[in-house]
Amino acid sequence: MSKIASCHALEILDSRGNPTLKVTVRTEEGAIGSVSIPSGASTGEHEAAELRDHDPKRYGGKGVLKAAANVNSTLQQALLGLSVFDQEMIDRTMIHCDGTPNKNRLGANAILGVSLAAAKCAAAVKKEPLYRYLGGADAHFIPCPMMNILNGGVHADNGLDFQEFMIRPFGAPTFREAIRWSAEVFHTLKSILKSKGLSTNVGDEGGFAPPLSSHEEAIQLILQAIEKAGYRPHKDFMMAIDCAASEFFVDGLYIERKKKDRGIPFAKHSSNEQIDILAKLASIYPIDTIEDGLDQNDWQGWGLLTKKLGAKIQLIGDDIFVTNTHFLQRAIKEHVANSILIKPNQIGTLTETIETIRLAQKHQYKTVISHRSGETEDTTIADLAVAFGLRQIKTGSLSRSERIAKYNRLLEIEEELGKKALYTQAL
Repeated sequence: MSKIASCHALEILDSRGNPTLKVTVRTEEGAIGSVSIPSGASTGEHEAAELRDHDPKRYGGKGVLKAAANVNSTLQQALLGLSVFDQEMIDRTMIHCDGTPNKNRLGANAILGVSLAAAKCAAAVKKEPLYRYLGGADAHFIPCPMMNILNGGVHADNGLDFQEFMIRPFGAPTFREAIRWSAEVFHTLKSILKSKGLSTNVGDEGGFAPPLSSHEEAIQLILQAIEKAGYRPHKDFMMAIDCAASEFFVDGLYIERKKKDRGIPFAKHSSNEQIDILAKLASIYPIDTIEDGLDQNDWQGWGLLTKKLGAKIQLIGDDIFVTNTHFLQRAIKEHVANSILIKPNQIGTLTETIETIRLAQKHQYKTVISHRSGETEDTTIADLAVAFGLRQIKTGSLSRSERIAKYNRLLEIEEELGKKALYTQAL
């Protein structure tokens, strides 16, 4: 048995220049596993708690020295001598040490760092890549990317309330070709924006963030880029939208806040009106995926949305589920959504993440693994996608190295698998 000899956390910076943790687990034989933990800007209210220092003299209160100290003391002491291969024991021990429902005492960032680092350490002992160690010999599916090439919402300072406008290269024969096709569309979109005198600056997740007058304008620009790059909507690419509706849901209504900020008359929509808006977009444009179309607590609205669009559109729950089996079980019972976004830092351990994935797969909910807006160069989610047969991945646009790193890792895995690699093209 390879036993845990040490756990160590270091305060580093994420892609937004904010502090986060890098955690390293070592065995008595000297095997090492390290991970860096991301952080979200658009977060669900029921997510596991990220521990920050709240010291105004350091990083505007966003330091994570307390979380690092919890790894280096409390968690290390609790885990010393445990087998690095007993993932569930490691995770349950940390959950018990924390003792709170949402990990707010020790911090989900601290706990997740140790959890994932332990798994990577175990893989190192076995001399296997993480996807093979966790997924076994049958791990061979390469996920279809959902690439955020136009940003809005809290990820950009433009006029769009919807947070992400994505492309899905579902028609590509391989992941390598999917990346090439998408990169060509991305650069074509840049040239189109330049020709129109629009900004080509990018948002938090690497997508362009020009000032636009409407969500339809964003969709039309992307369609133009797809066609100008030589590809076909419906055949080569479909589109996805992340509304992040919880960010503009106020007092029971969906409010177009950013138009108000720019002095433009804005509307307030009921749940039914918001559903009609989404249904109209999906009927006009090649949109097969809508994420967080309604607020995280609008369960009745979600039920209506699913009844209206669930048979033909992938309806992804992110803020409403927060990678938590409790909320997913409710959705299964109430027939809400048909897909779930998987973000390990929403729940805080690898064991709980796996439980959520397995529950979703058991009940035919599609699973999409995802990055966060505050990312690092860590590529763990790419390996997790392959390990557990997750058929789609969200990890940002075709720019910013913390996003590209995940795509590059999947390219490596595809090459390692050779003829066994199967690119998952369809929903």
